[in-house]
Amino acid sequence: MKQWIALPIAAVLLVGADRAYAQEPTPGPGVLEATIIPGGVGFVTSKNGEPSFGNYGLGTAITYNINRFIGIEGDVAAMISTSSGLQFGDLNSHVKAPNFLNYNASAIVTAARFGPSAVYAAGGIGGLTMFERKDVGVTDDTNFLVGNVGGGIKWYAPNSRWGLRGDYRFLATRSNDSAPAFFGQSNRYAHRLYAGVIVNTTR
Repeated sequence: MKQWIALPIAAVLLVGADRAYAQEPTPGPGVLEATIIPGGVGFVTSKNGEPSFGNYGLGTAITYNINRFIGIEGDVAAMISTSSGLQFGDLNSHVKAPNFLNYNASAIVTAARFGPSAVYAAGGIGGLTMFERKDVGVTDDTNFLVGNVGGGIKWYAPNSRWGLRGDYRFLATRSNDSAPAFFGQSNRYAHRLYAGVIVNTTR
């Protein structure tokens, strides 16, 4: 009789233990995560006769998550020139804009979580380097102070080892009287949008 009672209890305990083992925590970020950015775009708006143009973007970002809500991120993004149909003075419209390098330190604040996804806000400060492009009057590399604000969404795979990310930043550069007329003699504004792959290095 005791065996008939013991067997069902043992079966229930085994099934319960198996289910508990199979359950994994909600997918989410690790303490340290890297974002690989294979594709994006940076679009600079026109101002005071200075031209608007768009560059292709790629780069990387490293995020240190202090806790589930706040992180610190460093990112570097190359903005490679394309034929943007420039309209600046008497330039041929097929002339390319200069290449840029954008680098920032930003705070990342998670605003909401929806299962394996997280919506975040971001903001920080950094620099923008415009590289020489003599065809548009940029004869030397020029550096600018830049601020950024924006946000995005992250999605994590069930094992939390990788994920996907979409990010938007509004960039504002400080004017520089010694900069070329093409870019930088007044405050300039840009929009940067990218898609990336997240790699969790710790969990």
